Amino acid sequence: MRGFDHIDTWVFDLDNTLYPASCRLFDQIDRKMTGLVSEILGVPSIEARTIQKGLFHKYGTTLRGLMVEHEVDPKYFLHHAHDIDYAPVPADVALDRALNALAGRKLIFTNGTVAHAESVLQRLGVAHHFTDIFDIVDSDYIPKPQRGPYEKFIRRTNIRARTSAMFEDIARNLEAPHELGMTTVLITSDDNHDAHILNGTDKPDYVHHMTNHLAGFLNSLGRTP
Repeated sequence: MRGFDHIDTWVFDLDNTLYPASCRLFDQIDRKMTGLVSEILGVPSIEARTIQKGLFHKYGTTLRGLMVEHEVDPKYFLHHAHDIDYAPVPADVALDRALNALAGRKLIFTNGTVAHAESVLQRLGVAHHFTDIFDIVDSDYIPKPQRGPYEKFIRRTNIRARTSAMFEDIARNLEAPHELGMTTVLITSDDNHDAHILNGTDKPDYVHHMTNHLAGFLNSLGRTP
């Protein structure tokens, strides 16, 4: 079990990590993506849903699968997938305080877009803590969990992997950070259906810590032996 005394950089996934899955915000995106798959491929919604989930599990994002298998324009897809209502995300005073207490840089690394991340961070009231957002466009539309985006993220932000901690809601997205030397934290939730299916019940060796409450976990770090 790794501690956090050596950590000087805090890297956070966005969706269902910085905000709780109970907001159901990603459910809106999920439905938008189903509609886009139906529109682009010309199939009924039920079939589109099956295709969408299959692409997500195989490629890491539905978008990447559509790009590889159907040459879909990523800008069109992302623009419409993130045309959602952000009102369900409440201000999180506890998270704001917990982030404020963390010494070091704080960064976002997301398979979404910068615009989507900025909208979420503004709703949470924590945007001022983050100095950079590395998104799916920055990673050339190659998503986590592939290793390449992590290596590009490290180069661009000039962080040291061995003094960095990464927080994620999908376990497989923590395998590459672990291999690169990061301390890894899995955010769990009964409301996160896709992650629940992918993560299963066993904690992988590349997950060092697990929590179902991000702000509380961050507040506890000062008391970690």
